Amino acid sequence: QVQLVESGGGLVQAGGSLRLSCAASGRAFSSYTMGWFRQAPGKEREFVAAISRSVSSTYYADSVKGRFTISRDNAKKTTYLQMNSLKPEDTALYYCAATSDYYSSSPLRYDYWGQGTQVTVSS
Repeated sequence: QVQLVESGGGLVQAGGSLRLSCAASGRAFSSYTMGWFRQAPGKEREFVAAISRSVSSTYYADSVKGRFTISRDNAKKTTYLQMNSLKPEDTALYYCAATSDYYSSSPLRYDYWGQGTQVTVSS
């Protein structure tokens, strides 16, 4: 099993930056593909980014491509999401998640989830 804890959320003005972290505990962190998802009030949970277990491949939603960067440090068992040029529409509860799949953008394919960290972008 993997336990995930997100941190780094907060309130930021449009155009600003935040860096989210997701610390994992448990064994075999490096065997999971890690993903970030977000959910705004009244909306479905949506895919943001994912990174393969070997760190060789990254994937992004079109809405964040060029602004967000996902990375991971397998030695520290931590996944990061660097968010630049933030927009009010990026406001949401951000979750990290782990999947045994090589890659998936579907939240249904992710086995483990953190509790989420709130990101609020003011205009």
